[in-house]
Amino acid sequence: MRQLKRLHPLDLVAVALLAFGLLFVVTGLLPTGQAEDVLRRIAPLLPFLGTVIVLAELTSEAEVFDVLAGRIARVAGGSYPRLFLLCVGFASLTTVVLNLDTTAVLLTPVMLALASRVGIAPLPLAMTTVWLSNTASLLLPVSNLTNLLAAEKVSLTPTGLAARMWAPQLAAIAATMACLWLCYWRRGLRDADRYRAPERRRPADPLLYRICGLTCAAFLAAVLVLDVPLWAASSAAAAVAVAAFSVRRRDMLRPELVPWRLLAFVPGLFLVVETLRVHGLRLLESLMGGGSGLGGLLRTAGVGAGLSNVINNLPAYLAGESALPDAGRDRLLALLIGTNAGALVTPWASLATLLWFERCRAQNVRVPLTRFIATSALLAVTAVVAAVAALWATA
Repeated sequence: MRQLKRLHPLDLVAVALLAFGLLFVVTGLLPTGQAEDVLRRIAPLLPFLGTVIVLAELTSEAEVFDVLAGRIARVAGGSYPRLFLLCVGFASLTTVVLNLDTTAVLLTPVMLALASRVGIAPLPLAMTTVWLSNTASLLLPVSNLTNLLAAEKVSLTPTGLAARMWAPQLAAIAATMACLWLCYWRRGLRDADRYRAPERRRPADPLLYRICGLTCAAFLAAVLVLDVPLWAASSAAAAVAVAAFSVRRRDMLRPELVPWRLLAFVPGLFLVVETLRVHGLRLLESLMGGGSGLGGLLRTAGVGAGLSNVINNLPAYLAGESALPDAGRDRLLALLIGTNAGALVTPWASLATLLWFERCRAQNVRVPLTRFIATSALLAVTAVVAAVAALWATA
């Protein structure tokens, strides 16, 4: 009974989704062939999710994030507006250049460590990460898995996608900055005008610190420069970190490091969504409807955003794309905006948000769900409308 009482609501959601997904396969609601296709598609995703969480946990224990957080705080020099701009720029850059999931895993601990080091509330820094990990993921194919699918569908190279999406991306980031300042960063929500920059911190185990720091750098380089698959890079990096801790701090290697909730949630989610897609494609086609101009683009983006917050943005994009077989390039890009910048309201709307919740939970940072949903809904509407308007204006 004590174990059941400790279950988080998202634990129950993960177990229920997996159970329903398996039930749909067993009962034939989801044909076996289509279930196999779905599981084959997400097979590389599961080892990435499992190992990147382990890597982030051990890197945090090695104090890599604490040291980096101190440097950021010292550069900002005690100024909240300067710290805000620095954090926004850092989160946007890592999302654009890497991808939103990696940003959620590796940058969230930096932000939370920063809050701890300078003695400020962690929620504004945490929200900066989760919002920008979604809204800053429009520019390049590597920024989001949905972008890879969209770029292939509309036949755009990385340069071509960036050339078409630079204006929507800037509009989405500007909307995010405005909502962040209004809802979390403005003077009325904090107690002081300035904070005290921390002293330089020395890690307790310098060797473990260096090993984990270099391992994270190598992981990022492998993904960015060498184009190594995410699952392979994260698995290798996690193996190095585990080996280092097995020698230096074996007590940290415990079963709780493995994110079982995510590993149950993802296959369950995709099986359930594929079942709904098989039986509800006509309804989705009617929701997408026709239309042209700004109104048609907003309708497409709105359906994509709404569906993302119900089921998750990756299957939402795939379902939306299936419902728009003959759509033009800009309608598909509007769908992409909706499924990226609009996937903010529910914890499961994107994997990045789920990973972010895992990091906050691991650091004992409480995220009020009511406030999270209300402010994220405001941003989702603002960012999607601003980005779609920029897409239409630059057509």
